[in-house]
Amino acid sequence: MKTYKFKLYKSKKNKYLHQQIHSASSIYNHCIALHKRYYRIFGKYLTQGKLKSHIAKLRKKSSYWSLLGSQATQDVIERVDRSYQQFFRYCKTRKIGTPRFKSYRKYKSFTLKQAGYKFLGVNKLKIGQKIYKYSKSREILGKVKTITIKRDGLGDIYIFLVTDFVDEEVYPLSGKSVGIDFGLKDYLITSDGDKYKSPEFFKQYLDKIQKLSKLLSSKKKGSSNRVKAKKNLIRAHKNIKNLREDYQWKLARNLLKEYDNLYFEDLYLKVMVKLWGRKISDLSHSEFLKKLEYLATKLGKFVGKIDRFYPSSKTCNICLNKIDSLPLTVREWCCLECKTVHDRDFNAAKNILRVGASTHKGESVRLLVNKSNF
Repeated sequence: MKTYKFKLYKSKKNKYLHQQIHSASSIYNHCIALHKRYYRIFGKYLTQGKLKSHIAKLRKKSSYWSLLGSQATQDVIERVDRSYQQFFRYCKTRKIGTPRFKSYRKYKSFTLKQAGYKFLGVNKLKIGQKIYKYSKSREILGKVKTITIKRDGLGDIYIFLVTDFVDEEVYPLSGKSVGIDFGLKDYLITSDGDKYKSPEFFKQYLDKIQKLSKLLSSKKKGSSNRVKAKKNLIRAHKNIKNLREDYQWKLARNLLKEYDNLYFEDLYLKVMVKLWGRKISDLSHSEFLKKLEYLATKLGKFVGKIDRFYPSSKTCNICLNKIDSLPLTVREWCCLECKTVHDRDFNAAKNILRVGASTHKGESVRLLVNKSNF
């Protein structure tokens, strides 16, 4: 499967797509209300089939709901059903709330599966009775299976095309493995000694964000000037997001080109956000790992994680001696056993590689240490 993203040209006809998104949000909220009421009265879960037949009857009486096609309406009901299934799956093991109502501003998209759309010409798409133009930046490979119409905070509308095309992108196997440690000053530190500096895009744009936020707070609520100021702020945040994602995708591909097996430490990012706040959010290590794991699965590479409580920084990668404490301010330390001076981050990356390679894909391999060398 391959997904393509294209932006629709701005047009007065786009208001019909916004109306359909609002209609989808109304149906979504009605389904949530029905689930809550049905459980309160009967103490049972409302099945997807019953919900679809009920909504189909209501659509015949409502001109507002009929703006949304039957395929898109069924997809909205399936979204609600998936949300409840996820809630039932995880409610006993973790803190997870029931699906909530969404305002029409926060509801962003609807999906067309088998019908309701048709491609015309080079860059024209017919949705319902209206024809829209989109910026076709590349050729569409494969047969289109679904189309998702989605809007962002600026009101711009994008189309996401999912096709059955199988991407045959292949990177040659290098046979190399690497341990990687996340840092604050340096984005990544590899066991080979390479360091990638933290881009910190949000920090680069911080002055601009603060100015735009101050301008927004000074505008009168409900005024057109406030709407303009809000869009300027959203546009700045969107630019930061695009820069960060571009950097992460390129870095992930460069690492996978060079290494076959990559090992990381399973960091507890929620605690790190509490300790260092905005800096961790700006680095967005978790999003980078998601991109790396996605590409690794597609390219036949392996991404592994070691236990988050393993003392990778406090353990000597030469003799495996562990020191009692290592404050974050200490960037270098000397092992009392083998007298080796370690760079904190590089030592952690070496240990991550050692532990990750010894437990590769669940295989337990005991590391042999020759004590006669020390």
